[in-house]
Amino acid sequence: MSVLEDLYARARARKLRVVFPEAGEDARIDVAMGRLEAEGLAAPIGLVDADDAQLAALLATRPMKEALARRMLQKPLIRGAAMVAAGQADVMVAGAVSATRRVIEAASIAIGMTDGVTVPSSFFLMIFPDGRELVFADCAVNVAPNAAALADIARASALSGAALLGDARVAMLSFSTGTSGAGASVDLVAEAAGMLGDVIGPVQADAALNASIAAAKGVCGGDANVLIFPSLDAGNIAYKLVQELAGAQAVGPFLQGFAKPVCDLSRGASIDDIVAATAVTAAL
Repeated sequence: MSVLEDLYARARARKLRVVFPEAGEDARIDVAMGRLEAEGLAAPIGLVDADDAQLAALLATRPMKEALARRMLQKPLIRGAAMVAAGQADVMVAGAVSATRRVIEAASIAIGMTDGVTVPSSFFLMIFPDGRELVFADCAVNVAPNAAALADIARASALSGAALLGDARVAMLSFSTGTSGAGASVDLVAEAAGMLGDVIGPVQADAALNASIAAAKGVCGGDANVLIFPSLDAGNIAYKLVQELAGAQAVGPFLQGFAKPVCDLSRGASIDDIVAATAVTAAL
């Protein structure tokens, strides 16, 4: 069974309640909600009226004046996230109409971050023609993370990798393996890796993925399945290159680091894309 087939099976077994704050605003969302229900992948729901449970959840995550919180709950994205925080939904899916920054803002305000993570990030599930499956992060959110943010991205990606692939073998990528090269970006990756436990880095991509090259360069590893890029430039370029040159399928991007599942759709997402992204998020 492929990883996508496994994730779809997990989604069907769970059939989580997925709130779509943009329901009714875009025909793609409405059609996708019908398909998710018909295929048993999720129990899609729209927004409900703002209530005291959402208010309490919002105030617990982000203390503020009650009057301000009530006004914020009139915003669809905030209310959808508050529904998840209050236990009225299990997952929020948005972004077909709204900008990524708005989806992240709503989730940050109403849901908050998972323990040990302070920076939202994203990942792609990369599926290669030879059957190899890797997690690439961050390829869509953080432009130039500092060492602490890069460590957060790796922590969140390890959780995502374990949920998707069964285990997470994390490599912090650089143009340098160990001390073979020097520079600010190498120092950044080294500092981030030093904040973590079981990761490899700084390490070049070939040594991260090929055991014989890793051995020749005197480092452990060679079997990484979660690749952490030092910048958005590197991550975005890498995933697009392997799409075009290696025929890899890029599934995502998916948001990560939040206390409960949130999916940010591309505004150009097709109905198939929305169904797939929702099913994978519901399986995490």
